[in-house]
Amino acid sequence: MLEPVLLANFFIVFFSAASVILFGASYALLFAWSRVRSRPRLMPLAYAAYGGLVISVLTLAFHANLFNNNFWTFIVMLMLVGYLVAPHAIWHLCVGTHEDAHEDEANPIKVYQQR
Repeated sequence: MLEPVLLANFFIVFFSAASVILFGASYALLFAWSRVRSRPRLMPLAYAAYGGLVISVLTLAFHANLFNNNFWTFIVMLMLVGYLVAPHAIWHLCVGTHEDAHEDEANPIKVYQQR
């Protein structure tokens, strides 16, 4: 069973939870912007945002007493790994999905035959 958050830790939990949202959104936005606009200089900023996300999640988990239980420790670590890998997987999925559409636009005969 989880222990409740101490009142002294309430503000730490509140602000670290808000930081999780902000850093997570920043990581996703910077990652996507770097890939869509072909600006690799933004990728280190995306990974810096991910580093902020890791610190925020670990702070939240520690002060919310989630590390007292092995199940929640596993969930926290799984979430961190998933959020690191998911944008890469989604990017490759989108590129692979739209690859055929761009090939069809380049070949007007295929487009005409499909009509």
